Amino acid sequence: MKVVFSQAGDFQAMQAAETWCKHHGISCGSGQGREPRGLLRGDFLIAKWRNLNKHERIALDGTMTGDMRNGPVTINIKGE
Repeated sequence: MKVVFSQAGDFQAMQAAETWCKHHGISCGSGQGREPRGLLRGDFLIAKWRNLNKHERIALDGTMTGDMRNGPVTINIKGE
């Protein structure tokens, strides 16, 4: 499943994506510049991308990518 958020304004698209994730029971990883943010179904604390090893990245249910400040932000969820 791919969902794109294009709200205008500083961090508006990112905040809309985070709200969507929360509404769907998906935890968002910590932000790290232009790197992806990991997504997991359930209530989890997810490290920044640079602190996730190869196996942890593979185990993610999806990612949040894009320009977190200006948008657009894209959520990609596996298996949907």
